[in-house]
Amino acid sequence: MSTTWHILGAGSLGTLWATRLARAGVAVRLIVRDENRLNAYHAAGGLTLVEHGSASTYAVPAETPDSDAPISRLLVACKAYDAEHAVAQLAPRLTPGAELILLQNGLGSQDAVAARVPQARCISASSTEGAFRDGDWRVVFAGHGYTWLGDAGHPVAPIWLDDLNAAGIPHEWSTEILTRLWRKLALNCAINPLTVLHGCRNGGLQDHHCEVATLCVELTELLDRCGQPAAAEDLQQEVERVIQATAANYSSMYQDVAHQRRTEISYLLGHACKVAARHQLNLPHLNQLQQRLVTHLHSLGLPSD
Repeated sequence: MSTTWHILGAGSLGTLWATRLARAGVAVRLIVRDENRLNAYHAAGGLTLVEHGSASTYAVPAETPDSDAPISRLLVACKAYDAEHAVAQLAPRLTPGAELILLQNGLGSQDAVAARVPQARCISASSTEGAFRDGDWRVVFAGHGYTWLGDAGHPVAPIWLDDLNAAGIPHEWSTEILTRLWRKLALNCAINPLTVLHGCRNGGLQDHHCEVATLCVELTELLDRCGQPAAAEDLQQEVERVIQATAANYSSMYQDVAHQRRTEISYLLGHACKVAARHQLNLPHLNQLQQRLVTHLHSLGLPSD
């Protein structure tokens, strides 16, 4: 019998994975926050995937964290700031050698999770798939992308990648997953905070070319110092390409702020500044950007951690 996928986090990506795995006949179970959420989920009748304008509902079984069923494979799809606590809650249920797939933005949360569950294998993931929720327990598949997965400490690919093939989740096993994560972090640091501070879509940053270019110079310096020259290569050109390709989109950080939600600043810009300080690297524009963003978040009554 195939191993059940437990999905922690019914946000856009968690729901997107859960519905596609369920559609392919793969065993999936959703873990929701508490009994109230479980009741609300049962009332909704399952998870709904909206694709090409067509909606399909999948009655994925659900449970709360205090269920006693063992967990051998866990997709951690919650926000970076929730990941460590959420996994710690589930630690007693993890089987020896359990595998965790970590879908968090930025860097920092992956190490925190791994330290909490030393008995488990933690696999990092970096995704460019586009999805958003248009209601509770509903996800709209907005843009086909790719997911890279890897384990820096154990480069052998797991056999369950076959489940992703069956579910039509485009993916690749990467032996250089840290390079992927650092590259994505640098792109996010160069784009997301500025869209919040200038109150614009990604394309609006074309009017702030000098500011973007200056940040890219400092981020390249940081990546080189961290031993990630491949992640630093042609960073500015890639940032400009992303800005152009996603010109009509609002960044995820912009959307979080617009909806009065906590951002993942600590795992993006905050992590970059922290690592720079650890390397005694002076990056004035990056540090100034973080201070401006922290001040802005506080002015809106939002946390900055």
